[in-house]
Amino acid sequence: MGSSEETKIPDEAKQILRTIASNWDDVIDPNALHVVPLKGAMTNQVYQIKWPTNQNSSSRKVLVRIYGKGVAVFFDRNNEIRTFEFMSKQGQGPRLLGRFFDGRIEEFIHARTLSACDLRDPEISTIIAIKLKEFHDLDMPGPKDICLWDRLYNWLNAAKSMCSPQEIQEFQLDTLQDEISILEKAFSGNHQHIGFCHNDLQYGNIMIHEETRSITIIDYEYASYNPIASDIANHFCEMAADYHTDTPHILDYSKYPDLEERQRFIRTYLSCSGGQPSLSEVEQLVEEVEKYTLANHIFWGLWGIISEHVNEIDFDYSEYARQRFSQYRLRKPELLGSSGMDAETTH
Repeated sequence: MGSSEETKIPDEAKQILRTIASNWDDVIDPNALHVVPLKGAMTNQVYQIKWPTNQNSSSRKVLVRIYGKGVAVFFDRNNEIRTFEFMSKQGQGPRLLGRFFDGRIEEFIHARTLSACDLRDPEISTIIAIKLKEFHDLDMPGPKDICLWDRLYNWLNAAKSMCSPQEIQEFQLDTLQDEISILEKAFSGNHQHIGFCHNDLQYGNIMIHEETRSITIIDYEYASYNPIASDIANHFCEMAADYHTDTPHILDYSKYPDLEERQRFIRTYLSCSGGQPSLSEVEQLVEEVEKYTLANHIFWGLWGIISEHVNEIDFDYSEYARQRFSQYRLRKPELLGSSGMDAETTH
């Protein structure tokens, strides 16, 4: 790409990139950075950096991730880096090659990022289910407390502090504290299985090696301990999205997986523990996952509202938030039944 793209890479990062390239014998010129912006990221700006080598047409590649402005409200960057380094040591994701003030440099994985339609491909979906179980079973150092509810309350407070009175009214933010509280009470129970969750398992965060068919899950910004049902719910909700269209913010819930697809995914997931899960085990987790889609709609709805105020990426965050909240209201009576009816008067 032209020099205009290169100007988007901070000087500190360029210095690290040149040092990395200098350690590769086959790079012709460590200063000759070819910068290619990658689409589909909605929190950070991501670039592929390439250097020509003396091996005919081949090139060396790394990934540069520049953190989005103002997104510290969503997660603790130090926690994310700790997760990233832990995952690297487990052989689970790309290696960390360097850090600079507002970003990092990662190993470039020679695999393709999934597309929206891949998520519903039965073969790929099966591999994702197996990989997700492996992810959930990771023993991440640090506390293993559920993060979901605190995060929702914190994001709600952040959203309200940024929004105008009109926005607060439009998105009904004054009623959301009660809504979150109802969900927390309805979902809390000793039977819940807690695991280390990715919390953002959209297709852009999953890579597949075409020959080995091995899957790599990347981008751990939102990762934390949570009920595993909430992570699977997030993955299912992401099947309604395609971030590589002219209207990347538009969600199509006709693409949400049907009961058979959900059962197949969950049966595969549960069978990773050894043996075939019973029908009742599958049905119980399917039901739990469906309920957690409600929390997921609020989660990403609040994310959309906050992002509209802090992020400069070209994406209609407000409209995205509207769709998530409207899906929440649409599904809530069916999924919560009587346990959620005491909040109906707030609508």
